[in-house]
Amino acid sequence: MFRLPFLFIITGIIGFVFFQATTIISLSDWMMNSLRGPTGWFQTHLFVLGWATMLAMGAVYQLINVILQSKIYSERLGYIHYIFFTVGLIGLLYGFYFGKVMIIASFASLTFIGILLFAWNMGVTLIRASKWDAITISAACAVGYLVLTGFIGMAMGVNFYTGIWGEFHENLFRSHIWLGTVGWFGLLITGFSYKMLPMFYLSHQYPTNLQTVTLILWNSAVVLGAINFLIGGGFWISWLALFILTGAIVVYNIHLLQIKKYRNKRNPGLGIKWSVFASQAFLVLVIGLLIYSLLFPEQLFHAKTMTIAGWIYLGGWVSFTILCYASKIVPFLWWTHKYGKHAGKPGIPLMADLLDEKKVQIGLAIVAGFFLLLLTGLFMEASIIIAIGGTILSLVSILYIGLIGFVFAR
Repeated sequence: MFRLPFLFIITGIIGFVFFQATTIISLSDWMMNSLRGPTGWFQTHLFVLGWATMLAMGAVYQLINVILQSKIYSERLGYIHYIFFTVGLIGLLYGFYFGKVMIIASFASLTFIGILLFAWNMGVTLIRASKWDAITISAACAVGYLVLTGFIGMAMGVNFYTGIWGEFHENLFRSHIWLGTVGWFGLLITGFSYKMLPMFYLSHQYPTNLQTVTLILWNSAVVLGAINFLIGGGFWISWLALFILTGAIVVYNIHLLQIKKYRNKRNPGLGIKWSVFASQAFLVLVIGLLIYSLLFPEQLFHAKTMTIAGWIYLGGWVSFTILCYASKIVPFLWWTHKYGKHAGKPGIPLMADLLDEKKVQIGLAIVAGFFLLLLTGLFMEASIIIAIGGTILSLVSILYIGLIGFVFAR
C-alpha cells in the first residue's frame, strides 16, 4: 500500500521542483503581469495540480488508512487514477504553455477522469467504513469540491472554444478558483490536521466540538462564495463569504491551541510547530485582508489584491503547510516501509535519523522569510523586491524539497 502514496508524493516533489525552476525563468512574465495568459495558466496549474494536489492525493491515500483503520476500496483503481491524472496534467500543461486549445480540451478531459476516479475510490472507501466525524466529513467535502472544480474547469474549456456562454466565463472562472482553493485545499488541510496534530503531539482527551464549528463555517463560506460568483453577485455577499471564512479560520486556530494544550509530547517536530505558526500568520493576514476590503471595497477584485490574496493562501498557507507536514509524513512512511519490519535490530536507523530537524528548521525559516519579502514586493509593486524575493524563495524551496526527497535515499 505504501507504493501508491509514494508514487503521488514523488511525482508531486518533481512537480514542485519544476514549478520553482520555471518560476525563476518566467518570474517577470507571469508574477508581475496578469495570470490570464499562457504562462500564467501554465504556472498556476503546475503549482495547483502538479505539486499541491498531486502530493495531497498521495497523502490522502495513506492517511485514510490511518483514519479509518481499513484499506482503500481499490489500490488498482488508485494506479489507474494516477495514470489518467498524470498523463492528462502533462498534456494540459503543454497545451497551456503553447496555447493549443484542442490539446487543452483533450488532456483536461483525462485529468478530470483521473479526479473522478479518485473521488469514486475515496467515496466508496468512506461509505464502506461508515465512520463519520469532522475528519471524514471534511475529507468527503474536500473531494466533492475538487470534482466541482474540475467540472467547472471543463465548462470553462468548452466556453473558451465555443464562446456559447459569453461573459458568463468570468463567473465560472471565479467560482472555479474559489471551489478549488478554499473548498478542496481548505477542508483537506483542516480535516487532516485534526488527525495529524494530535498524533504528533500525542494529545488525548482534548475537546472536539470546535472541529464541527469550523466544518460548518468553512462549508458555508465555500458554498456562499461559489454561488455568489456563479450568479454574479455583488460586493457584500463576497465580503460576507470572506467574513465567514475568517470566522472559520479563527475557530480552527483556537482548536489547534486546544490540541497543543492537551499534548503529552513537548516537541512534535519542527515541521509541525511551523505548521501551527503558519496557520496563525495566515489568520492575521486574512483579518488584514478582511478589514482592507471593508475600507476599500473597490479593491477587493482588483488584480493586485487577487494576486496578493492568492499568494497568501496558496503560496503561503497551503504550500507551506504541505512542506511542513512533508517533513513528518515522508520520513514516517519511508521508515515504516523500509525498516518497520526490522525495528530494533542492529544497524537499523531510528526514524529521527532520516531527516535532520535542524536543517528543517533552517529551511522553513528561510522559506518563510523570503515569502514575506515577496509579499512585500507585491504589495509595494516593487519589481526589484519581487525579483529578489521570488528568485531566492524558489531556490531555497528547491533545496528544502531536496532535503525531503533525500529521505528516500536513506
